[in-house]
This record gives sequence, structure tokens and C-alpha cells, in this order.
Amino acid sequence: QSLENPLGKRGQELHPWFIRTRSFQAMLGKSGGSAGVDDEYAHRSMDGFGAFILGRNMFGPIRGPWPDNNWKGWWGANPPYHAPTFVLTHHRRDPIEMEGGTTFFFVTNGIEAALEQAKLAANGRDVKIGGGVDTVRQYLRAGLIDELHFAFSPVVLGQGEAMFAGIDLPALCYRVTEHQATEHATHIVLSR
Repeated sequence: QSLENPLGKRGQELHPWFIRTRSFQAMLGKSGGSAGVDDEYAHRSMDGFGAFILGRNMFGPIRGPWPDNNWKGWWGANPPYHAPTFVLTHHRRDPIEMEGGTTFFFVTNGIEAALEQAKLAANGRDVKIGGGVDTVRQYLRAGLIDELHFAFSPVVLGQGEAMFAGIDLPALCYRVTEHQATEHATHIVLSR
């Protein structure tokens, strides 16, 4: 992961299914984009959430203490969340208010504290765990995720973190509740 490759080498090849959709184009304030199954999943992936939780790598490539307050995330002045967004970190930082309704809050006391704060901020709406892999794994192991959507793109990458290594999904009561393939992705939803 780097500024040039925020998703790792060739990581952008994972998202053409999403970028082509009407929902993504609308997030950018543009018209157009494709309709259909991919757009339905894209819309569901961002709509109706009252708060988000991200791992620190999803916020930026900075490791260790914050060197300064200049870095404000990968997305520029108007991030796609448009809701309170809680970033898991080991290093304190003041909240950052962005355009479009996103405020980043930095949580240093663990996943349960982040979830508690996000639920309060969501005001009865759902909370989305936005990744990365380690963050999702922590919430899975703690039994704190009700539903997961995976979009598998037809691309082979060389490295990455293993999402399910050491996690027994059936023992955690997850089952496949949706699966649909399109030209650009295979969508699988796990629920419990």
C-alpha cells in the first residue's frame, strides 16, 4: 500500500464493477453509469448507513504517530461516506470534519468502543464495517457482523491478507444468503 497504489499493486483492477455503476457516478455528482445487478449491490453498499467504521489503512498509508494533521484521507475534500466515520487507530487525533457530512473520528480503545460510538452516531440506522481485512477479521472473530457482502472480481493479484484464515464461518453461524454473477463480479452475501 502506498500513495501511488492505495489498494496495493493492481488493486484498482478489483473495482471496475463498482466504478461503472450509476450509484458510483452519483457519489461523484455525475450522471450516467450502468444499471443492473452491479448497480444494485453498489447502491446497497453505501445507502442507508448511519455510520461507518474503518481500519487505519482504509483512512491512509501513515504508520505510527500522526506526523501532522495535513493528511485527511484518500478521498479528497468530500469522502464517499457522508456520515460519521470511525477510524480504528492506536494514535490519538482530533476529529476531522469534511464536506458532504463526513466527520472522521479516531478511536484508540478498540473495536467494541468504535462500534458503540458508531451505533450512537447512527441513530438507529445500520453501521457498516468498511474494512480493511484486519478490521473485518477482528469484528468477525468477535461475532459483531450480521451480514457481509463480497464482490469477487475476475482478476488474480499476487499478494494480500487472507480474509478467512483461521475463522470458522459455519461455527459463527454464517451462511450464503445471496449469490449472483455478472460480467464484472460475483456477489456473495453471508448472513447470520
